[in-house]
Amino acid sequence: MRIVLDGLAKAISKTLGLEENYIEKAFNLKSGFDVMSMNLYPANSRTKGPFGFPQHTDPGFVIALTQDVDGGLQILSHQGKWINCHIPHHAILIQLGDQLEVLTNGKYKSHIHRVTVDNNKIERISVVTLHGPSLHKVISPGKEFVDDEHPKKYHEITYKESLEGNGLFGPIDLHSSIAQLRLPKV
Repeated sequence: MRIVLDGLAKAISKTLGLEENYIEKAFNLKSGFDVMSMNLYPANSRTKGPFGFPQHTDPGFVIALTQDVDGGLQILSHQGKWINCHIPHHAILIQLGDQLEVLTNGKYKSHIHRVTVDNNKIERISVVTLHGPSLHKVISPGKEFVDDEHPKKYHEITYKESLEGNGLFGPIDLHSSIAQLRLPKV
């Protein structure tokens, strides 16, 4: 995954019109901190209601998701509709994370998503890895993305503080995420 992560960082840097190592340097990815979560969704489980995880975004640069069966993940479209995400067997789904949204001052968006369990007819296992910056790296909008027409939209925060705000070093509160990083609109 480190090879994939490095390639994604270079590709995204280039799509932004910046030097190929821009994101790697901005996040200090060589010392990046990754968090892995393994989730088991039993068949016909409704202990939490219809959602295994309610809508949220994820901290990090990018998030990698693999699961043993298709189904369960929904992504919110820019039109406000929930889209079922189909992940082929042995595929890795890559989503953009909160720190990329902050760094690009909103040019790239962290995906709002949720996990449904309402129609689980069979057991499902997923493995999610948050690939992030160095824990102590302060993340803020890059100067390349802030000007008079595009004022700064996000607080400065270390990746560790972001993880703590999402409960990843304590009780998980997936309702927080990117919303807590946004500056109030003026």
